[in-house]
Amino acid sequence: MVSLSHASPGEDLSEQLRRLRADCARCAGLCCVALPFFATSGFPADKDAGTPCHHLDSAFRCRVHAELRQRGLTGCAVFDCFGAGQRITRDTFAGRTWCDDPDRAQDVFAAFNVARQLHEVLWYLVEALNLPAAAELHAELRRVCTRVDTLVGDTPEALSATDVASVRQEVGDLLSRVSELVRDRHGRRCDHRGADLAGARLRGAPLRGATFRGAVLIAADLRDADLRTVDFLGADLRDADLRGADLSGALFLTQPQVNAARGDTATRLPAHLLRPAHWCGPGNTRHGSSGNNNQSAR
Repeated sequence: MVSLSHASPGEDLSEQLRRLRADCARCAGLCCVALPFFATSGFPADKDAGTPCHHLDSAFRCRVHAELRQRGLTGCAVFDCFGAGQRITRDTFAGRTWCDDPDRAQDVFAAFNVARQLHEVLWYLVEALNLPAAAELHAELRRVCTRVDTLVGDTPEALSATDVASVRQEVGDLLSRVSELVRDRHGRRCDHRGADLAGARLRGAPLRGATFRGAVLIAADLRDADLRTVDFLGADLRDADLRGADLSGALFLTQPQVNAARGDTATRLPAHLLRPAHWCGPGNTRHGSSGNNNQSAR
């Protein structure tokens, strides 16, 4: 993998992050095997880590992928490995799958579990490196990004032994500094870090520059809210109503968070995120332009 801390000339953020998007065609169904499932979390059934989902076929494809939301399998619909699946399959294990070498299956699963967390960290670091307001931290961000990328590219044994909590703590502190620099430009409103705002009524609220880092926003009403340059790192947006909201320039917002929320064609997203297909279905359509060209997520 090309170092994510040094973009090619002319390469925009969307192109850089493309390497951190799941490509199931180049994976071996790792998310459907390596991870434990719980039916109460929107997965097909309860299953242990290392056990293949009963919907996974012999070609590592989900038999019901096109019907996930209709079947209520929102856990599957929302999940994203941030490109760790294909990297572990194609790079770390040179294309050999957990089926090819059953004796190493547990090594594959352990490496994947660490890599998916580190790839999420890389997503945030690459985004931060593209924020002009954080220019004074770019050198430090590049160093950390290179180091995390190198960890993922290490041997399976070394990768599995990585202290992920320590990495996340270090990166989290650095991203807090980035967030403050960016939000200072807009008056740094409302500190809702870690707040329980489940079901909160925030429709039309002027929240630009606020932080919802680690906040619970399950089913919160954020319709038509101004959420520009809001820090969403680690926020729980399941069923949050983002119809008509402006999230352009939102900080550390990921595709799984967007996929878990409700939105419509009037919701404005950062250009590097894809508009979920279920946002454009019956009952979600509003008049007006979204103001960006996000494609529908598959």
